[in-house]
Formats: sequence, structure tokens, C-alpha cells
Amino acid sequence: MAQVHPISELGGWEGYDVESCVIEVQGGVSWCIVHLAIQPDRPRCCSGCTRPCRAIHDTELRRVRDLPVFEHRTVIVFPRVRVACPHCGPKVEWLAWLDPYLRVTRRLGDSVARLCQVASVLHVARHYGLNWKTVKELDRAYLQRRLGPVDLEGLEVIALDEFAIQKGHRYATVIVEPTRKRVLWVGRGRGREDVRPFFELLGPERCQRLQAAVMDMNASYELEVRRHCPNAAVVFDLFHVVAKYGREVIDRVRVDRANELRADRPSRRIVKGARWLLLKNRDSLRPGEDVELDELLAANHALFVVYVLRDALKELWQYRDTERAGRAWRSWYRKALRSGIEPLRRFARLLRPYLPGILAHCRYPLGTNLIEGINNRIKVIKRMAYGFRDDSYFFLKIRAAFPGVGR
Repeated sequence: MAQVHPISELGGWEGYDVESCVIEVQGGVSWCIVHLAIQPDRPRCCSGCTRPCRAIHDTELRRVRDLPVFEHRTVIVFPRVRVACPHCGPKVEWLAWLDPYLRVTRRLGDSVARLCQVASVLHVARHYGLNWKTVKELDRAYLQRRLGPVDLEGLEVIALDEFAIQKGHRYATVIVEPTRKRVLWVGRGRGREDVRPFFELLGPERCQRLQAAVMDMNASYELEVRRHCPNAAVVFDLFHVVAKYGREVIDRVRVDRANELRADRPSRRIVKGARWLLLKNRDSLRPGEDVELDELLAANHALFVVYVLRDALKELWQYRDTERAGRAWRSWYRKALRSGIEPLRRFARLLRPYLPGILAHCRYPLGTNLIEGINNRIKVIKRMAYGFRDDSYFFLKIRAAFPGVGR
């Protein structure tokens, strides 16, 4: 019985036997060089059609990286077979442990890709002693194999939001399925033509079945959803409406009030420094801030009015009955117009055309808070890599971070 080389127990190189194994030191790095020999009379498969093929066209000596053995980086040296396939012609042999034309084994590629989930491409490349471009392509191939084409069947609700992809107001759009916490699509830009490829991918039949689309008050998103998905209700998110109210109403009134108090420096300083105090929710105030807030509102009627009406506006998203929500809106709208506070009056008039999307929240109590969490995770992915040059690879990383939960 032929003696089996001890490293064969660690191998898993089907179709080959270990001929020899030596340790060499090159450039201060220890290498384990494993030489393989072809197993005779072994049935082989064509990598083109995967059919069995015994005839060998030729062989070529190849060097392939494998997983490290202890502290040694490992190189496999073996004769790569090209079979003479009667259907495809000369083709490299199909091997379970090595993809055609790659210079690393499949298990090393998978290990590289798993490490790329928690480290940057550059750090993984340094760890394994590989070129960063090789690491990136290995990770890309692994993600494509693992994720496959996005499954859009049975889709009923989507949520759309934007995130900054580069400096200089460059944005991308992320579309998710909120019920499954799954990223469906990512694309550069936030205009109508930028999100149109998603609806083309979705197709007319699935667009007809879509019931709701949650978004901020982005006219481009709304118009494109209405064009492709006529049966879908557009639902505007509470967070973005209240954030817009804070910027355009509370901040504006606070600045105007501070400008009126130029002669009273102590009071002006208090009003100027109260921005975050006014924008916070009551239950988020630190000890002592509630007293400070009450004193500020008692001394400034305009600030008191816009602060109280902000809380009343937020209550619109608590209703589950459209008629009651509509009555609450009309009451809020009348108070805003009668307040005499111009930033508030202007905001109310601008918000009125978006009322159907606000009332749609009664039927579809959804928000983009999930997307805000996804956007935070996207920032971490981008920061960990110090940015991405390749959009398609970056978007694959985002999809992999949010594959979704079960149906």
C-alpha cells in the first residue's frame, strides 16, 4: 500500500495526491510549498459543459495560493489539466476546490470574503499577502454567488431614501422592503431617472401589485412611484416632516427672536443657545432641561406657539382613522394660519399638498426609521473602507449587510 503524505490529511485537493512538501523562507516570509501529482485513471469533467471527459489535451504547471498552514503561507504547485471535450473542445478540468483561471483556491477565496465582512480590503490583502485588487474581486465573486439576483416576487411595500455617497452633495438612493428589513436595490443619484431602473426591474405586473411606498417629501420619488405604480399609496414619513418643521419653522422663529433681542444681550444669548433644547422631544430632555425649556417658552410667545404646534403635528401620525386624522389636520392648519407667525404659515401652506401622503399613514403605519438605521450602517461600511471607488461593489456590500429576515 502506497504511503500517504501527512499533509494530505489537511489537503482536500480532489484529483491530486501530495508528492512533496517543503518549507522555504523568501523575503522574510515563511512559505509552505506543496507539490501535487495527478491521480491516474480518475474521471474528469469539462468546466464548460460539466460532462465527464477522460481524454487529456495537455497539462500546464500552475502555482495557486491556499489557506495558510500554521504560520506558513501556502502555495500549491500542480499540473493543471485541459481535457479534450468532444462538445466544447480543449477546456480546463472542472475542480471542486479551484475555479477556472483563478490563482487562489476556493476555500481561500471564501475565507478572504468572510474576513472582508469585518475588515477593509486593504487590511485583508495585507493579512493574506495578496494584491488588494485580487481581494476585492474575490469578495465581489463571493457576494454575487451568495446573494444572487434580488427576489422581487410578492413585494407589496417599499421604502425609499437617499444617503450621501461622496462629498459635494453626491447622493445615492436605497430601496428596501421594510417588512423583511431587506435592501432591494441601490443606485447612484436621487432624481426620477436615477430610480427608474428599479421600477423597470420590478416590471409592470409587480408594479401594479405594489400597495405602498414610504418616503420623505422627495418630489422625484413621489412622481416616479405614481408613474409606475398607480395602485400604490405614497406614505410620507413623520421623521422627515418634523425635521423639516424644525429647520424651517422653529429655527427660523428662534433666529428672528434672537435678532429682536440685540439690545438685551443675556436674553439674546439664551435664545441663540436654545436650538437643540427646542428641537428635542420632551422625553429626551436631561434633568433640569425641562425647567429651562418651560422658562424659555413662557418668555417667548412665538416660540411657545411653534413648539406646541409641532407636537400637535406629530400626533397626526398616531391616528388610524383617516376621517379623524383629516379633522385633526384641518384644526392644526387653521391654528397655523391664524398664528400670525409667517414661517409657520408658509410651512403649513407648503405642507398642504402633501396631506394625502400624511393621511395614508393611517392605512400603512410605516416609516423610514428602518432606512435611517440602514443609512447609519452604510456610513460604517463606507468609513471602514475609506470610501469605495466601485459603485457596483459598494452596493453589493450594502445588500449583503441587509439580506432580510424570513417571510
